[in-house]
Amino acid sequence: MRDSVLKTGVPSPEELVACPGVPSEDRMNKGRVAVIECVQEIPCNPCEEACKIGAITVGEQITSLPVLDSEKCTGCGLCVPGCPGLAIFIVDKSREDGQAVVEFPFEYVPLPQIGDSVRAVNRGGEVICDGEVLAVKQHKAYHGTTVISLLVPMEYANHVRGLKRLTREGGEQT
Repeated sequence: MRDSVLKTGVPSPEELVACPGVPSEDRMNKGRVAVIECVQEIPCNPCEEACKIGAITVGEQITSLPVLDSEKCTGCGLCVPGCPGLAIFIVDKSREDGQAVVEFPFEYVPLPQIGDSVRAVNRGGEVICDGEVLAVKQHKAYHGTTVISLLVPMEYANHVRGLKRLTREGGEQT
């Protein structure tokens, strides 16, 4: 068995390329858009329900992978905290300063603070770059899941999917 989400817990590059929820680079360069890295055909559709404009469809077969209509997607982010698999992110590569914004669900405490410098991690939890916390979003509509907005170097935007957990004292957890 090749590396896959079933073997490693992390989607392989091949699984991500085949994923119907991942928008094109051109679309990510235009502004905020959902990136749905759901690669398993399991009975699930909260993302479809969360999308008020119909940019995400699972369809009648509840085990189908979510399909993103990236031209319809406004990047509102309501789908991010709605995904029980924590597999949806918002990516915005439209900035002209060489940086991108990545938003992801975060379910740990302590929460980072706006302006914090943090260590950004990839899908496997490995530190890949530094980032700056732009927003810590906690809305009633998020049902207890916090969404973090992180500013990262552009070349890491397709790979950053979280941040290194912090200790209660605010330092990095080892």
